[in-house]
Amino acid sequence: MQAVDPGASVRHLVLDELSRGMVERLDSASASFLNASGLAKASPMGLGLYRIEPVGKVGSVRTPTVQLDVRPKDRLGLSRLLFLLSYAGEQGFRPDSVAAVEDRELWSALAESLAQLAERALGRGVLQGYRSVDESLRTVKGRIRISDQISRRPGMLVPLEVSYDEFSEDIAENRILRAALERMGQVPRVRPEVLSRLRQLKGKLDAVTRLPAGAPLPPWTASRMNHRYHAVLRLAELILRNASAEAGQGKQQTAAFVVDMAQVFEDFVGTALRAAMAAFPGELRLQYNALLSEAVRDADRLSVRPDAVHLLGGRPVVVYNAKYKAASDLGASLTTDHYQMLAHCTALAVPTAWVVYAGSGEVKLRRILNTDIDIVEFPLDLSGPPSEILASIAELARQSWGEVIRQARNAG
Repeated sequence: MQAVDPGASVRHLVLDELSRGMVERLDSASASFLNASGLAKASPMGLGLYRIEPVGKVGSVRTPTVQLDVRPKDRLGLSRLLFLLSYAGEQGFRPDSVAAVEDRELWSALAESLAQLAERALGRGVLQGYRSVDESLRTVKGRIRISDQISRRPGMLVPLEVSYDEFSEDIAENRILRAALERMGQVPRVRPEVLSRLRQLKGKLDAVTRLPAGAPLPPWTASRMNHRYHAVLRLAELILRNASAEAGQGKQQTAAFVVDMAQVFEDFVGTALRAAMAAFPGELRLQYNALLSEAVRDADRLSVRPDAVHLLGGRPVVVYNAKYKAASDLGASLTTDHYQMLAHCTALAVPTAWVVYAGSGEVKLRRILNTDIDIVEFPLDLSGPPSEILASIAELARQSWGEVIRQARNAG
């Protein structure tokens, strides 16, 4: 951990997500915002001092007086983090489509990345497309909504309740992009030249409907027509789902970008593994529910829910769990993980379970005493390029399927 001071008025504090924390002086407003953000816990110690401890999340929080960064273990860069987040959101996401600028400061990197991708997307003008419009008109346009006409205007001929398709810039893709540009434009202390670019880009979308605060993101479908928007939309969605910013007057400006790395890792492994296992017979299901115990009443039954299960002919043949914390990490428990996998194998009558850890190392197989169950520890090094990470997932699929074949032959 370290504390650096990039400016005269704002202190920059940096924590590793696996560290035990630090003691720093904070004003009460910053401490409250930090606790509310969920990025870390700030506990008062008296005399204006607070113990700041990571709570399993990574990201950055900015207040008028302090910026706290909690960085992922193994010093993963922003582009790697965005790759993991993005891939889980869309199977087949191209690793090179996130053009994140590696910067020591997360907010600067996010803002610059968004500006670059938005400039590329809008370089040939604002995307247009068809959107469905429901209106009340005095003339027929499109089709008449008969049920709405009868319920809203019984016995009246005009105005007419109609629906029609309109070719417009006011489509989901542009609404999402405008919202992300606005969100990043509200982050305090973004470099002036980057902030100017964000505002110029947003100005091109002023005719687009503004998304209300807290509103769900409108759905959009990747297609050939909106291909030039794909990369910026993936980044925009990540910003809108994980970042908050309030642009008040003067010292009221705050911002937070917070992600749960354990959930990110689980989502990524599940999505990538499902794609890799598609090369083999059967079907991989995520978050698979199974009973662990019998009981007279349903409320008394115990159940398990492994992260992924591969089925062949409807029968489970291999089970997987993704664990962001490796056995060597602070707070990780190798024994607890193996107890859990033993329960999964028992409930599903599966002979082999694979525990996927985030980290480097060698594949290890452990035979559980007095059983026929094997638990395999498979490390996934996230420090390499995306192509290598996906290649490791493909190797996991190959090895686990090979074990299924070996066991089937032995049983025969």
